[in-house]
Amino acid sequence: MKWQDMRESENVEERSGGSGGGGAPFSFGGGGMRLGGGAIVIVIVLSLLLGKNPLEMLALLGGGGGGPSVQTQYVPQGPAAPSGQSAADPQRQFVARVLGDTEDVWGEIFRQHGARYQPPKLVLFNERTGSACGLASEAMGPFYCPGDRDVYLDLSFFQELSQRFGAPGDFARAYVIAHEIGHHVQNQLGLLDDSQRMGGGSERARNAASVRTELQADCLAGVWGHSAAQRGLIDASDVESGIGAAMAVGDDRIQKQTQGYVVPEAFTHGSSQQRAQAFKIGLQSGDIGVCDTSTTARGR
Repeated sequence: MKWQDMRESENVEERSGGSGGGGAPFSFGGGGMRLGGGAIVIVIVLSLLLGKNPLEMLALLGGGGGGPSVQTQYVPQGPAAPSGQSAADPQRQFVARVLGDTEDVWGEIFRQHGARYQPPKLVLFNERTGSACGLASEAMGPFYCPGDRDVYLDLSFFQELSQRFGAPGDFARAYVIAHEIGHHVQNQLGLLDDSQRMGGGSERARNAASVRTELQADCLAGVWGHSAAQRGLIDASDVESGIGAAMAVGDDRIQKQTQGYVVPEAFTHGSSQQRAQAFKIGLQSGDIGVCDTSTTARGR
């Protein structure tokens, strides 16, 4: 992947050291509950056992606002290596250049449709930080927050993606970024609000709506990848790396790893096959019009 040939974005914000220090209480909102480090760990563990989004539970306990985040599926499996985030860090430069290229591609696509693309800010953090959707923690993985229209990423996730999810390579990491940017595109087009309304009241309906949203974001990531391929920035091996990353974060694979069995009704992001197929649909066509939720959900 020739990421060095991509334009470097200026919309990257770096936050280091966590919010409030190592073991300091973390406060959400103005009058929210103050949670210490041990309490946060307990809430995260309980959330995962109950199949809930830890960010939403932490936000509820702490009084945080901004709505639920749109989160990449990730299961913590132990301490991650600290992420360096200096301006000279190749990983930081990689993120900034991939982000810059998504800005250029989506800017042009929006112009072709008579609209203006408003790029999000990508927040690089270490351990934890605040967001309009509540606590951002390295244990949550990358996510997009509609409340502040920012993407949140701890660079240590790239190591997790390679070593624990078995998805190495530059384009696998680029896929993660492009997927979260896909959620921002959905938000600008009003598709996230539509998805929430379609979810209805039952848990099964909400899960199904979430799957459609995630698969569409995978397809939109593929649309960006199509442009990168057309410009000679990625090759066939990069494409395979991206498809491998999409499969690595499928609900069925993660459920099998964590609980030993698969419950399709509990899927919130889609199966490995669905995610890979949605990504390929966008990658092969480069047309945002093919990324409707009905097409991506059934694998076309």
